Amino acid sequence: MFSWLGKQGGGRERGGGADVVQTVTGGLRDLYLRKLLPLEEHYRFHEFHSPALEEADFENKPMVLLVGQYSTGKTTFIRYLLEQDFPGMRIGPEPTTDSFIAVMYGETEGNVPGNALVVDPKKPFRKLGRFGNAFLNRFMCSQLPNEVLKSISIIDSPGILSGEKQRISRGYDFCQVLQWFAERVDRIILLFDAHKLDISDEFSEAIKSFRGQDDKIRVVLNKADQVDTQQLMRVYGALMWSLGKVIDTPEVLRVYIGSFWAHPLRNTDNRRLFEAEAQDLFKDIQSLPQKAAVRKLNDLIKRARLAKVHAYIISYLKKEMPSVFGKENKKKELINKLPEIYIQLQREYHISAGDFPEVKKMQEQLENCDFTKFHSLKPKLIETVDNMLANKIASLMNLIRQEESNMPTEMVHGGAFDGTMAGPFGHGYGEGAKEGADEEEWVVAKDKPAYDEIFYTLSPINGKISGISAKKEMVTSKLPNSVLGKIWKLADCDGDGMLDDEEFALAKHLIKIKLDGYELPGTLPSHLVPPSHRKPFQTAE
Repeated sequence: MFSWLGKQGGGRERGGGADVVQTVTGGLRDLYLRKLLPLEEHYRFHEFHSPALEEADFENKPMVLLVGQYSTGKTTFIRYLLEQDFPGMRIGPEPTTDSFIAVMYGETEGNVPGNALVVDPKKPFRKLGRFGNAFLNRFMCSQLPNEVLKSISIIDSPGILSGEKQRISRGYDFCQVLQWFAERVDRIILLFDAHKLDISDEFSEAIKSFRGQDDKIRVVLNKADQVDTQQLMRVYGALMWSLGKVIDTPEVLRVYIGSFWAHPLRNTDNRRLFEAEAQDLFKDIQSLPQKAAVRKLNDLIKRARLAKVHAYIISYLKKEMPSVFGKENKKKELINKLPEIYIQLQREYHISAGDFPEVKKMQEQLENCDFTKFHSLKPKLIETVDNMLANKIASLMNLIRQEESNMPTEMVHGGAFDGTMAGPFGHGYGEGAKEGADEEEWVVAKDKPAYDEIFYTLSPINGKISGISAKKEMVTSKLPNSVLGKIWKLADCDGDGMLDDEEFALAKHLIKIKLDGYELPGTLPSHLVPPSHRKPFQTAE
């Protein structure tokens, strides 16, 4: 893991590797302070886009943000991952979570209110103070000693309702707060209820506030056990259609289907699908600590590109302003012509259209600005950032690769994550090539009489059939030759280019495994080795 914790609560030093960790963390922070921050301050980037980064932003653990309409199971999902209640938790069919709750590691259980949280320099929330008391009264940190929270922090958000009234009654800009979190978290999980797929106006605006963070978004279709297979197909199609109207990206979002709570499934028809989907989601979350350094580096690059574009926009507006008369009229003209200015800057500086901020939002912000106080273009500041992107970032990337090779892989442990790793209830245990692993009898034996009938129709000589004879039978499975070739290699235990009755039965068993939708093993597991080949095979190994 790239431990961005330093000596913060929950941090764990790893001997010699700690120096590398501090080097990477310090390198990112130093690049920002020396190379990028001067450009941001000179062109008032923080007033338009995002507050300045602080030390805690570089050292905090990976964070996961949960967003969804009310009663989609956000808080229950956190309870499911942690396998314990957390302070401030409320669950119910009505809108229960009315606050942003940062669930984080702490030696003792307790709550920290928002006003105290934003003055704590060790927490990455200080800049949230700009959203005022209306927000801070609805923001808290829930701390508890939980193994999962040693590696990640989880942000629970208020359930989203439909209608204009809800949006006004919050007292703060809900979408702006979401955007602030989206820029800093490692994963954004959108939760949907299989019975409530409509995307309300506020939810639609919330999703649009994640613009530019598409790579962080994952979708969870929760409570999927409450519908049957046919209904689930329709629900999934309806969800993808709804998301397609809101998320403006050509890529299809990854949707995880399941029932994420510790209760019996109401409909067990899709149990295997739910288990596979849960395992995939767990792997995605578990990998966050390992990818945290790359994510922070990627976010810094995105921020630098936006800061450069912002500098070009502001300096252009300054250049076009008259020195004496007609300033107000010129300002209105420039704001109206902003889309054309974008196109002009794209051509002049060879910048992609995707790097520019949203036109409408930028126009609204410029309405309240005095263009005469903007600064002209300083090429040296731009060159400094260009040098950072072209050279310094590459050096940091090499440091990160060095840490990857020197440090053991860090994964999220504890809670629901430990229940999926080992034992008879681990994903895939006793299925496919793993079937029969804990049985004394050879698992192929139960089907061998049927395989023997086929074997003896292939005219074996001295108890064995040739590759040509085996191929005639194996191709009837309609599996591609690349797969059948791998099966042949696994089944021909003694490597003599022929199959005896046990090896042939093993080949048929492996074909059945593949046809049932499971993957073939890379090497033949010991429990699948035919009894008559076990000693010679193991000796050869």
